[in-house]
Amino acid sequence: MEIRESAENYLETILILHQKHGQVRSIDIADEMSVTKPSVSIAMKKLRTNGYISVDKEGYITLEKAGRDIAERMYERHTLLTNLLTSIGVSPETAAEDACRIEHVISVETFEVLKNHFTNE
Repeated sequence: MEIRESAENYLETILILHQKHGQVRSIDIADEMSVTKPSVSIAMKKLRTNGYISVDKEGYITLEKAGRDIAERMYERHTLLTNLLTSIGVSPETAAEDACRIEHVISVETFEVLKNHFTNE
């Protein structure tokens, strides 16, 4: 199933927030991404319907395997690309913003070559 960039960003944010705080609710995602709670609610409904997340009766959000796989892939790309860009002199803020855009469009082949090149130096 094809997943949109915005969904990838939501899944990655859920992963990061879960790593930081252990629990994630819609309001945490809205705050982290600087989006409205209604926007998060719509996105969470779509992610839940497609099997990427589950939401318990208290409103805590958990990544399902398919969602976790996407989130971890995006986070790995984001981290490597941010580090690569900062290592060549890009400011940390710009590197993070650019990495966020690049992580969604870079091919698997190109990312793997970059990853192998820069982690095996």
